[in-house]
Amino acid sequence: MKYMILTFASQQNYEEMVGKDSAAPAWTPEDYAAIGTFMRDLNQELLDSGELVETRGLSAPVHTRRVALRDGAPLVTDGPYAEAEEVLAGYWVVECESFDRATEIATRLTNCPGPEYLRARAYADVRPIDEHQPDYEG
Repeated sequence: MKYMILTFASQQNYEEMVGKDSAAPAWTPEDYAAIGTFMRDLNQELLDSGELVETRGLSAPVHTRRVALRDGAPLVTDGPYAEAEEVLAGYWVVECESFDRATEIATRLTNCPGPEYLRARAYADVRPIDEHQPDYEG
């Protein structure tokens, strides 16, 4: 079964990670290198175990465009969006034996280095991927 593990961040978090001061201190180059090493190691372990299907980090929310239907026509707006402080930051698609195993993989993200104020608020969602068409007929 395939599962998606989703991580979240804010525009402010992205700015801090690249060394810009905001409401929280900017990350140091060493902080940024540590998270890169952690992610490479985790991804390599999942690749070696045969569980990694795909993983990607997403660019900062400021580079987002939202497309919606308004008054019968597409409306395109640029991000970030005030209605959502945290947005999808990255994801893993894993193929493993169970929801429990996918959750176990996601719990490894709690060891990701970074400033403690950020680690205390960080979370990941784990969701099964539907690989079939639902039977709406009942």
